[in-house]
Amino acid sequence: MPEFAFAGRSNVGKSSLLNLLVGKRDLARVSPTPGHTKHLNFFTVNGRWRLVDLPGYGYARVERAERGRFSSSVMQYLADRPNLECVFALVDSSLPPQDNDLEFLEWLVEHEVPFVLVFTKADKVSPEAIQTNIEAFKTHIAQWSETSPEIVVCSSAAMQGRTTLLNLIESVLPPEHKKPAAKKPPLRKTPW
Repeated sequence: MPEFAFAGRSNVGKSSLLNLLVGKRDLARVSPTPGHTKHLNFFTVNGRWRLVDLPGYGYARVERAERGRFSSSVMQYLADRPNLECVFALVDSSLPPQDNDLEFLEWLVEHEVPFVLVFTKADKVSPEAIQTNIEAFKTHIAQWSETSPEIVVCSSAAMQGRTTLLNLIESVLPPEHKKPAAKKPPLRKTPW
């Protein structure tokens, strides 16, 4: 099945966004403690594709040995998974580019892993600040890649970005996994 991975710093809002996408509040556990997700969690959607919740990076209170183990399992998954269609790289829209976000994005570019840059928590910051941070990320990415990634601005609280993300997923799905076209009801002749 095609897979779409969600990655980002701890506490960037991955679980909330996954829950928003599938329309369930409790699919992925939202924890007040950053660094809660410690495994690769797979969620099958409509029997056609999977969402993959990756452990967050950049949380200092996770022990160094565990951080390395999580990091290596995530990198191995991203580099070697043949059915991985796209990574949704989540960044906090209120923050300028952080070193660990930039390192992760550079790694994706170097390993030719397709990704979409998703700015989360858009309800907590002004549109001008979001645009400033988007431009800063684009400037950094331009150093490693000739093309800019697709960019989506989201807010789980405001339910913003859901349709855009689902449309992106649908556009990338191989034909055999796309949603069947809705059948038009047959025309009925109305007697006059």
